Amino acid sequence: MGNPTGFYLTGGQASDLVGADHLLVDLEVEALLADKAYDADERVLDVLEACGAIAVIPPKRNRLVQRAYDKELYKARHLIENFFSKIKQFRAIATPQCQDKLSRNFLAGVHLASACVLLN
Repeated sequence: MGNPTGFYLTGGQASDLVGADHLLVDLEVEALLADKAYDADERVLDVLEACGAIAVIPPKRNRLVQRAYDKELYKARHLIENFFSKIKQFRAIATPQCQDKLSRNFLAGVHLASACVLLN
């Protein structure tokens, strides 16, 4: 449905995989939809395989062995992007550097905005 399973705040310069390292632990899902940034064997794909989840992640173009993925299921990834668009309508989320100087305050705002979106 595109709803988040959790949040992990990283620095602006950090890779997406840093958050994945924390959020994939104890994740109980049938399939995980993600973009090419998460096409990493050790940090994502092996973890999902160990959990028994299907990785619906298109392979990077420079990958030596191209993996197959469910292209029809991947089309539902727009729901995830829609969720992020909705929470960015909250000014404190869209422009965090001028609103909150503490990461805990920004993360609290993300949780609050997410709750508002999920309740609508």
